[in-house]
Amino acid sequence: MTALAIAAFSCSGARAGVDCAAPVDIAAPLGEVKPLERVTDYRLKMLESCTRDASKTSALAIRAMVVDGEELLLMVDPESLQTRLERAACWTCREAGPEAKDTRYLKAVEAFAASKGKKLPKNANYLENAGLTHGGDKGAFVTGDLCPSRKPLDRAFLQKLETQKHAPVSLSVTGAWVRHHHEDFTWLRREKAEGRLNILWVNHSFTHPFRPSLPYGENFLLTPGLDPEDEIADVERLLIANGETPSVFFRYPGLISDTAWASRLREAHLIPLGADSWLALTGKAPSPGGVILVHPNGNEPAGLALFDRLNQLGALPKPFRPLMEAP
Repeated sequence: MTALAIAAFSCSGARAGVDCAAPVDIAAPLGEVKPLERVTDYRLKMLESCTRDASKTSALAIRAMVVDGEELLLMVDPESLQTRLERAACWTCREAGPEAKDTRYLKAVEAFAASKGKKLPKNANYLENAGLTHGGDKGAFVTGDLCPSRKPLDRAFLQKLETQKHAPVSLSVTGAWVRHHHEDFTWLRREKAEGRLNILWVNHSFTHPFRPSLPYGENFLLTPGLDPEDEIADVERLLIANGETPSVFFRYPGLISDTAWASRLREAHLIPLGADSWLALTGKAPSPGGVILVHPNGNEPAGLALFDRLNQLGALPKPFRPLMEAP
């Protein structure tokens, strides 16, 4: 971002002619998938404490950008973890002080960045399943990964969730999946917009590289030559370009990471998301409060079938809870 662009985001109150009461609406028409280039001047590493002039509402700004010529902020409620887009001109912002570290949000960022995940041999050069895997001791958190796939979205699995009082589901999305599944992405957006699916979008990296022949320490996001900032930022830009709002969660492809990636997520103020039960791999129900991982991208039908079977038997902890309740 240029110095001029950074200066533009030093908010100092509402500008003349800006209707701060009107909601930000940059949604792409359903059926049309906008390119991430619609979102420019994207500032990834920022943390500002902001106050809205009229209402004195406060929030944290973690991203700044320009969409169709309008300067916007991605803001987080530091207690609920809810994210939203706001007009930069309507807020007065300053660099967040030490008090921000005492919020529920930033405590979670710090705590789960420090997670080492599964115990591995001493000579391992990677981490496995580091991050948030449990949220209390009640219910469960349903998460589905949309890794790159040549197969269509398993809509039937998601439609079954719709029948369960709009059970919340967190979908970890990759840019590579969106780019090759426009119709499925549009279907998800429509189900969400019309209130049938309660979707929280989780960042799952843009390219999600994977080569079966490579060891974990050289695979997934540990593949040499990746641009880490693009892997994080471009998923967020693609979601925003299409009228969706990124959450504060990030799931490592393959649940594989290292300490350098933990530091990157901390700098981007993202919470790493692991899993208590990757159903297709463990074959077991999660413990109460556990994060469930399935793949509705067509690549793991066995995990979806096991979810259905356990659900019908009443073996999955209930209720299914929103992921933002977990940290």
